[in-house]
Amino acid sequence: MSSTGIGSHDGSFAATDWVIIGALALIWGSAFMWIAIGLDALAPGVVAWLRVVLGAVALLLIPRSRRRIDRADWKGVAIIAIAGNAAPALLFAVAEQELDSAVAGMITSATPVATLVLAFWLGNRAVTRGQVLGLVAGFVGVVAMAAPDVLGANAPVVEVGLVLLAVLGYATVNNVVVPLQQRYGGLVVVAQAQALAALVLTPFGLTGLRSSEFDLGPVLAIVFLGVVGTGFSRVLSATLVGRVGPQRGSVVAYFVPVVAIVLGVMVRGESIEAVQIIGLVFVLVGAALISRR
Repeated sequence: MSSTGIGSHDGSFAATDWVIIGALALIWGSAFMWIAIGLDALAPGVVAWLRVVLGAVALLLIPRSRRRIDRADWKGVAIIAIAGNAAPALLFAVAEQELDSAVAGMITSATPVATLVLAFWLGNRAVTRGQVLGLVAGFVGVVAMAAPDVLGANAPVVEVGLVLLAVLGYATVNNVVVPLQQRYGGLVVVAQAQALAALVLTPFGLTGLRSSEFDLGPVLAIVFLGVVGTGFSRVLSATLVGRVGPQRGSVVAYFVPVVAIVLGVMVRGESIEAVQIIGLVFVLVGAALISRR
């Protein structure tokens, strides 16, 4: 991978790049549906625990993922484990008991917006005029996407808040992970952070076992979510970033909510409102403006 962060080639995306982008969009976009299917029979704590355990095992089977991390860097790994793995896994599982998977996917598309806001607040980077426009568009979009689910007598306001907390967790990790990735490689950091996250989630998983029914369909959904969605996809993501660089590799984020919406509506029979689609467009435009240098 180029030390400049450009990637191994900076021309137009090759066919291989598009295959990886498509695979990641399908895997990550379907994650919200697999969570919903898992919740049909499994407690939220079990869903969160199993997906992270399976993801960690899948990654740790790769020998180079077990490279030793210096003790001084484990504080950063712990932040990644909790804010980027354990907390979001549990928050999504709890939220999707009441919140449609398509809506969860749409709200999560605001992660690039939250990442830039947090980076600016921490003093990690200056914000350009185009990025300010992106922030405004992203904020308007998030409000539009969440509005139908926070208005009304029985609106899942708390669940929307939980997904927004997960987004904040991802944004936190995005502002912490880069130095560790540069020092050890993305695979090492992600694998060992997931292993720590699995330990953190163990009490939640064990507590939820009694209230869970291990039906084949939901169990297979979580196995796929863990091994592929939480494990193997990280290898694909690292490969893409190595080929095209982190900034251009982030294009996959624009396709994830689209997949989440299509699967939520077609497979789960969920419904979304026109204002939420408009909000999604605003968020994606905002993310595109933010990703520019």
